[in-house]
Amino acid sequence: MFKNVIVYRLASPWSVTQADLEDALQPDRFVECGASQEKSVGWVEPRGQAHGPLVEVVGGQWVLKLMMEVKSVPGSVVKRKVEEQVAQIEVSTGRKPGKKEVRELRDEARLTLLPMAFTKQGSVGVWIDPKDGLLVLDAGSQSKADEVMTALIKAIPGFAVQLVNTQVSPAAAMAVWLSTRESPSDFSVDRECELKASDESKAVVRYTRHPLDTEEVSQHIALGKMPTRLAMTWNDRVSFVLTEALQLKKVTFLDTVFEDSPKAAGDRKEDNFDADVVISTGELSQLIPDLMEALGGEVPLGSMPGMPVAP
Repeated sequence: MFKNVIVYRLASPWSVTQADLEDALQPDRFVECGASQEKSVGWVEPRGQAHGPLVEVVGGQWVLKLMMEVKSVPGSVVKRKVEEQVAQIEVSTGRKPGKKEVRELRDEARLTLLPMAFTKQGSVGVWIDPKDGLLVLDAGSQSKADEVMTALIKAIPGFAVQLVNTQVSPAAAMAVWLSTRESPSDFSVDRECELKASDESKAVVRYTRHPLDTEEVSQHIALGKMPTRLAMTWNDRVSFVLTEALQLKKVTFLDTVFEDSPKAAGDRKEDNFDADVVISTGELSQLIPDLMEALGGEVPLGSMPGMPVAP
């Protein structure tokens, strides 16, 4: 269920009921973009069943999903249309449109072309772990995570979270693991890494499908290049790429995880939703604390600015 992981700490104990949250999300169900609408954001059914609940609770774990649809017109198309209109104005009136008029033409062209534009959809899975006080997003970027936060603030009065922070930064820890060629307990270093210089050169070295326990890698770090991404595996069960921002990318649950996993009856994808939730949250609920420990432990809540996420 998770390809990416961004972890937040809930600022206060989770006290929202499933029924109350369901009611709060209903007004913001996802609706596709209208003809002249550039963007639409709303909640969809995590289980994928039309008109189903927006809040699923499986084994005490809460699952939501936010859908985002964007409709955009290529800038080159808008530019060409505006240039044509400007040329027509010059021919018919003998004058050249001013900057304000050109801006108005550009806005008008965009609105005219929007109904013909292709749409792009993407969703972000949301997992709330009330017992451990965690909020985990399957978001590939911080901007998408911020979209989810905005939607949650709107739905939950007083909602506040803080990005999980650790005593040792991921970049510093990754540098030690690569330099000493010693992985932290329960983890192994895989064969993908990115190193970036902090000086003006901003030089970048990337390794893909390449051994990292080499003198060459250690030398790059000794010369000041810091790791920004490092592929790792936890307990031979979950592989991922750790970033300098403490995000997990390319999360993959390995075969050992599914060997004895329960399966719901039937072959349809939705039939296995509960089992997938149990498996993925069960693995990540162990991986995340182990990773925090490998990074020196979590900084206590309140030691850094939080994200109130609500006016």
